Amino acid sequence: MFDWQNIDTVLLDMDGTLLDLHFDTYFWLEHLPLRYAQIHKMDQDEARSWLHERIIEQQGTLNWYCLDYWTRELNVPITELKSEIADKIAFRPHVQDFLATLKAQGIRTVIVTNAHWGSLSLKIEKTAINDLVDDVICSHDFGLPKEDLTFWDRLQQVEPFDKSRTLLVDDSFAVLNSAREYGIKYLLSIYQPDSQQPKREIDDYSAIEHFDEITPKK
Repeated sequence: MFDWQNIDTVLLDMDGTLLDLHFDTYFWLEHLPLRYAQIHKMDQDEARSWLHERIIEQQGTLNWYCLDYWTRELNVPITELKSEIADKIAFRPHVQDFLATLKAQGIRTVIVTNAHWGSLSLKIEKTAINDLVDDVICSHDFGLPKEDLTFWDRLQQVEPFDKSRTLLVDDSFAVLNSAREYGIKYLLSIYQPDSQQPKREIDDYSAIEHFDEITPKK
């Protein structure tokens, strides 16, 4: 798929790439509609339908990921509600071994996530994932989502990397498209970001099921 001798930096998405996306899927599609209906005293199916429409309107924007935005717009404590199901936060298979091997080989690893700090902090608390990589960068600090081409220029300012020697692993096709347009040479997707959902068909990018498929030999 690629030669590790040609890669100095690995940029890694978090949700759906390093961590199982099931936590987030379950929260937005099941737990939030339930708790929203309870808090606002309405039918759960009506709440789910209404929430789905509101959330889809923000897809591709930073608001889509912003817990402060949704707390304000929905009048519910999103971060607190996420904490209620924190036991569902989990690594995808072979992630720890993969990151440990890269570190041992001197390859720089950076989590680059659209996750809001409220969610990111909860996941760090549950997994200590920040200790497994060299740095964690949150797109909210730039005021731009990874889907925005300008994001990569901003990232380059705080995390200089050689585009020709960098690998980005991300489950979002929109993010991979943006990174490809920016010029990042090595791009990789994930077949099954959510362990409870079917494997996806992926034609435009190389993809893996689990990280043991690409872990460098020790």
